Amino acid sequence: MRLYRHSLIALLLALCAAQPALSRNTLGIYHGWGAFQDEAPARCFAIARPSTHMAGRDWQPFAAIGYYPPQRVYGQFHARLRYNLRPGSRITATIDDRRFTLIGRGSDAWAMDATQDAALIRAMRSARGISIEAVASTGQGFADSYRLRGAASAIDAAAIACSR
Repeated sequence: MRLYRHSLIALLLALCAAQPALSRNTLGIYHGWGAFQDEAPARCFAIARPSTHMAGRDWQPFAAIGYYPPQRVYGQFHARLRYNLRPGSRITATIDDRRFTLIGRGSDAWAMDATQDAALIRAMRSARGISIEAVASTGQGFADSYRLRGAASAIDAAAIACSR
């Protein structure tokens, strides 16, 4: 657990490095999920790495719920997948017995709209895990899986921080 938490913090520090002159506040670490707030641009997010380590990648996959007050976006699901997607391939997020079809481009996937974002977040609050399945640009199918323990607390911390 401690190693996983340090790995999460390392990922988030790497994400911080990608944003120059950014002021990031840690809102909390909740098991495998972290909650953070950026002042410029104003945004808050809950974020986690997949439950299995993916060494040797050019980027680190993650799942996140973001809040962007200047754009009036509250509770947007976003996943950075471990592979670039095959154009036009189906992307499915499975939470317990519920399936959600996502949209994507490159290595990123999102909910189709705000209504689906809300449904994903509701499902994530009471589930044990989420799996995102897709087809890579090489034609290989894959699934990135995330544990959801701590997700609800991280999502709430991000939502509260960006409601002020």
